[in-house]
Amino acid sequence: MIPRPVQVKPSPDYRIWLRYSDSVEGVADLTHLAGKGVFNIWDTPGAFESVHIAGHGAIAWYDEIELCPDALYMTLTGKTPVELFPALQSVDANA
Repeated sequence: MIPRPVQVKPSPDYRIWLRYSDSVEGVADLTHLAGKGVFNIWDTPGAFESVHIAGHGAIAWYDEIELCPDALYMTLTGKTPVELFPALQSVDANA
């Protein structure tokens, strides 16, 4: 079963602390996104602090920004997509 986020908290300087259902936790640095495109909403006072887990599990801000929880999990753990999704090994590259 793929771990799902169970807690998220904003941290200073465009970072978020996450905890997953398998007890993995850590801080994801999102500074590379700040101020770019839709992420410029984080410049509005209080916007970044509104981070929450959406009903379908994405890490979200308002109804405007969602980040993939699987990608953030891989960031925290250093796992590859194949390690997180073993079925990818059996996918035919020519399909």
